[in-house]
This record gives sequence, structure tokens and C-alpha cells, in this order.
Amino acid sequence: MGDRETCNHSDVTDFILVGFRVRPELHILLFLLFLLVYGLVLLGNISMIGIIVTDSQLNTPMYFFLGNLSFIDLSYSTVIAPKAMVNFMSEKKTVSFVGCAAQFFFFALFIVTEGFVLAAMAYDRFIAICSPLLYHVHMSRRLCNQLVAGSYFCGWVSSILQVSATFSLSFCASRVIDHFYCDSYQIEKISSSNLFVNKMVSLSLAAFIILPTIVVIVVSYMYIVTTVLKIPSSEGRKKAFSTCSSHLGVVSLLYGTVSFVYLTPPSNPELRKVASVVYILVTPMLNPLIYSLRNKDVKQALRKILWKKKALS
Repeated sequence: MGDRETCNHSDVTDFILVGFRVRPELHILLFLLFLLVYGLVLLGNISMIGIIVTDSQLNTPMYFFLGNLSFIDLSYSTVIAPKAMVNFMSEKKTVSFVGCAAQFFFFALFIVTEGFVLAAMAYDRFIAICSPLLYHVHMSRRLCNQLVAGSYFCGWVSSILQVSATFSLSFCASRVIDHFYCDSYQIEKISSSNLFVNKMVSLSLAAFIILPTIVVIVVSYMYIVTTVLKIPSSEGRKKAFSTCSSHLGVVSLLYGTVSFVYLTPPSNPELRKVASVVYILVTPMLNPLIYSLRNKDVKQALRKILWKKKALS
């Protein structure tokens, strides 16, 4: 008991990230796979941001939120992927205590912020479909800026609380994290401290920060569906639903994979790691494709940019 009392987080200078438990020769394959998908994440999201910034016709609330969504996707993938790729090719596979805390902080910041931005986008679609004549009155530039700033603020508060609770724990028993990044569940798993405070922090964040975003999305789409079903023409209903399909696809992809990760039994850590890859890399890679392939405005803006480049060459 004395050892547990004298041991604290300052006794640990680094952690070991186990990564995927595969044969050493497969680490090169994992490195190349991560490199390919991360490259597509960079290409897709930077391109989306560039298209939105350069085309004046995309200067609308929906694309303002979409530009921020692309930046967030790009950011939280960058927090995780480069370090994971380095560890695939390294024998030590270590991350410093400060580096682990920083990775955890920024990942929590961006993933929570994304939830709020998706909720803001759901509210934007609700106003566009249910109150189209008052859309520009309700969705002012000021309100859009406030919604995005509030999203980042909630992400910041959430990450501060999670990092403070997690990295004040004692790590006497082990410093081996069974994951390819600093995952909160695995960090708590190797701690020798009482986790009551951490559980209370997690429940509080879920109740007061994460749950409201889900409620906003669900309620917004309940009103949207009710309004769309009242449209007499099938063509009108199809057009209305098409403005929401991309956003609904992104929401389903993110929340579906995150839920799968945390509902996967702890006895199957490798499956949790694979599911984590989906929302850390695959989802940010697919989001720009979902919006660009199903959006006439984005495709038209892309054609303009390509035509200008062709004309100048």
C-alpha cells in the first residue's frame, strides 16, 4: 500500500504504445496503409478547404461549417497518424509522458469539437428546410461564428477536464498502453489509482457536453423529416432530402464507428483498434468525398478551379 501512495504520475517519463499485435514484417504494410490513407485525408480535406475559400459562391453558412469540419478532420488525424507511423517502424515504440498528454488533449479537443460542429450543421439544415424564407435572418454570419467558437470552447473545456483527470493518475504497475495512440480507456487500465473521479468526469462530460449534440441532431432531423413529408411533390421531397443526405451520412459514419469502439468488449482489444482506425483515418478520408460527390455546388466549384488552371497553363 505504501508503494501505491508514494508513486505518482511524475515517476513515469514515457509510455510504450503496443500498436497492433501482428508479426514484425507486417509493420511495414501497416505503415504503408496508414501513409496512403493519411495522404488521402490531407489531400481531400485541404482540397475541400481550398475550394470553399476560393469560390465566392460557397460563402454560405453550410460551407462555412463544412470548411471547419474539414479542418477538424485533418487536425485529429494529424494528431494520431504520424506518431503511429513512426512507431510502426521503430523498435522502442515509446511516447513521452508530455507527448502522450498532448496527443490526448488535442484528440479530445478536435473530436468533441466535431460533434458540436455536426450539431450546428444539423441546426443549419433544420432552418434551411423548415424556415427557408427566414434562413438568412436566422443563420447570420455572427451566429455561425458564435456556433463554431462555442464548439471549440466546449472541446477545449472537455479536453482540459479529461487530461487533468487522466494524467493525475498513478502509473506504478505498468507503462504499456495496448493501443497505437494514447487512448483514455487503455491509460486508465494501466493506472494503479482509484478511477472514481475519472468515471464521474466521463459521465458528466457525456451528460452535459456530448449528449446535447446528439439531442440537437436527432430533434433537428425529426422536424426535417416531418416537414419534408408534408411536401406534396415527390421531386420536392427528393430535393429537400438531398440537402441533408451528405450530413446525415457523415454523422452516421462518425457516431456509428465511435459507438462500435466503445461497445466492443474489452476482451477484444484488436477489434477496438481496427474500429479506431475507421474514425481516426477512414472517416476523415471519406467525409470530403461524401460532400463533393453528392454536392453540385462543390463539383461546380471544382470544375471552375480546374478550368482556370487549364486556361492558365
